[in-house]
Amino acid sequence: MTRILSCSLLAGCLLAGSFSKAGDLGYSKEVIEMTEMDPWADTIRPITNPTHFDLAIPQNIIHPIFIYNSMPSTVDTIIGGVPLGGHYEVYALQIELALNERLSINATKDGYIKFRPDNTLKTTEGFANIGAGVKYAWLLRPEERLASNFQLLFEFPSGHTEVWQGEGDGVIIPSVSTLKHFGGLQLANQFGFKLPVDSDAESSIFYTSAHVSYKLTEWFYPLAEINYFRVMDAGDGRARFGEQLGGALPSLPTFEAGDLVNWGASNAGMNPDFVTGALGFRLICPNQPVTVGFAWETPLTTESEGLMDNRFTVDMTIKF
Repeated sequence: MTRILSCSLLAGCLLAGSFSKAGDLGYSKEVIEMTEMDPWADTIRPITNPTHFDLAIPQNIIHPIFIYNSMPSTVDTIIGGVPLGGHYEVYALQIELALNERLSINATKDGYIKFRPDNTLKTTEGFANIGAGVKYAWLLRPEERLASNFQLLFEFPSGHTEVWQGEGDGVIIPSVSTLKHFGGLQLANQFGFKLPVDSDAESSIFYTSAHVSYKLTEWFYPLAEINYFRVMDAGDGRARFGEQLGGALPSLPTFEAGDLVNWGASNAGMNPDFVTGALGFRLICPNQPVTVGFAWETPLTTESEGLMDNRFTVDMTIKF
């Protein structure tokens, strides 16, 4: 497994090199000079909760993501524990375009989902909703390596109902994030709200995420992250996502579905809290403006009260 992961990460670095121009040579004289002038040059992006957890500084970045999420063998419902098991996969690509040092346009959610349960629910696949918006760094103190921003996103109900997307009238997602460096130590945090336009169709959710990493070497950054989701107002549980249980799914679980899915579950208030912890690392690819990240994530709340038994996320950041 270790050899496979190492080879995959090396291959990712080599592949990503094709995105960079010949003149953008990392660790060349030009890049060393840029690093000395850029206080954010060694800032790394968080890995988990990728559709919501972002950096406080605007960037020009392409961010491919792969998620493999194993689901619990049973999940809690109003009729008791129901067998589930299996996994789902997510293939996504985020893009951010900095308009200036404080303002950027950010496409945070898209991609394709493959849902592969072992029991009860159907095997399906389809496109995720699209989410995009703007972020503005209201606090930017490069001399202190400190920044904070306000971000406003809108998630369009554009996805396929086969994978629990495309319902409701959209979701407004305001958030605030903060970034601070202490030498080689990086701290980041973000909190926000998922506020559906149709508050009956989907649940209203508060979330917060935190990241800590350390620049152990020029190319290796170990990291730890934690994510917390709190259902503030449950949905009405009416029939949706007709491909699963004839549309009855939102009326059965005693929890909401986490960071990627919002059922509008009417009984989500029975288990409103979902917390995950993650350990991982980010590698800086030599001679390229590219990083590769890996994180293993597990729930810190009861696993049957969510869709995660464990998850690994592999991503890449390509600066341009």
